[in-house]
Amino acid sequence: MSDAWKVGKENKKGILKDQEYCILIGVITQEQNETQVLEYLDELEFLAITAGAINKKVFTQRMPHPNVKTFVGSGKLNEIKDYIERNEDVTLAVFDDDLTGKQTGFLEEFLKVKIVDRSTLILDIFAERAQTAQAKTQVELAQMQYLLPRLRGLWTHLERQRGGIGMRGPGEMEIETDRRIVREKIAFLKKKLEKIDQQAQTQRKNRGEMVRVALVGYTNVGKSTLMNVLSKSDVFAENKLFATLDTTVRKVVWDSMPFLLSDTVGFIRKLPHHLVESFKSTLDEVRESDILVHVVDISHPQHEDHIRTVQTTLNDLGASDRTTLMVFNKVDLYREKYFDDYLDAEVKTDIINDIKEKFTNQYNYPNVFISATERENIELLKETLKNMIAKEYNVSYPFYVKSW
Repeated sequence: MSDAWKVGKENKKGILKDQEYCILIGVITQEQNETQVLEYLDELEFLAITAGAINKKVFTQRMPHPNVKTFVGSGKLNEIKDYIERNEDVTLAVFDDDLTGKQTGFLEEFLKVKIVDRSTLILDIFAERAQTAQAKTQVELAQMQYLLPRLRGLWTHLERQRGGIGMRGPGEMEIETDRRIVREKIAFLKKKLEKIDQQAQTQRKNRGEMVRVALVGYTNVGKSTLMNVLSKSDVFAENKLFATLDTTVRKVVWDSMPFLLSDTVGFIRKLPHHLVESFKSTLDEVRESDILVHVVDISHPQHEDHIRTVQTTLNDLGASDRTTLMVFNKVDLYREKYFDDYLDAEVKTDIINDIKEKFTNQYNYPNVFISATERENIELLKETLKNMIAKEYNVSYPFYVKSW
């Protein structure tokens, strides 16, 4: 691998130094149909844009399962190679599923461009967005855990061309050396993370006995924008995936009633398992919260799939039993996308009410439809949330003398 790929190399944040152009590649299998694959590839393109690359073409192939050596079939691979040779500005091929070290090594040698899979791309974005010592350590740990099982494939250039049993060549010795280094690094990072987690836990204990509210949801649904609206703070918000990586906590006071509001990293489909494991400590704010505000981008075509992804992740974190308020954000964009101009205001209201009733029955949570950017229904959201917080205080801290 080139220097640009070395994990943790200083001043080498991200996979891109200049503007790069990429192609996206996905496989339609028995596990994921064509509609799902195209949705995943749309999301993959957004990930590429977030990393700084511009997509030029999408390649898909229908096959029972990915090829163990080439991921796609030989015919499709030659088609991809021909396209890259005709478009010299393409320097990056992004695959929607995880690749093994052997697949990555072969594809880089055959296509003569950098090969990135979905997990690598997500890790790269996380590495670029990490600001605190905790987030940086978590990203590096996830990168090392991802790299360890792929070392063999990445060192094939040092193996004997016609190796015998075990192929005990210099490449194999290099692999063992690197494995030991990576394992030691993983152990070191885990210890470092434990110490940081202990400090964070102490900080959480020192916050006193206040109700904790956590904003959760799919990435890029508007959590940080809503955080700014509710807390009158200035949290970084951007129309890109994973704009917020480090958990932000603010003390908010409404009508003399205090509570803690936290903004957490967004979830995403096909999120690498080792990344979820590494970031569980960051998501302690979710686990220790009293109330979850599940923010949903109602204007997104796959918003119901996003809801399921978030609920699955919350279940994995052991936080699915929390009191929950569902906030359907970007209702202004929803109307813009799906409402015809000839509909009058009353019909539009009826449609939104029908959707609201549908989600209330489906998920059994109270919900509010808002637009954080347009400040639509923000007062209703505040009133609903304030009532939930007051009830939580009565249950969790009944000995408090409250003036609200």
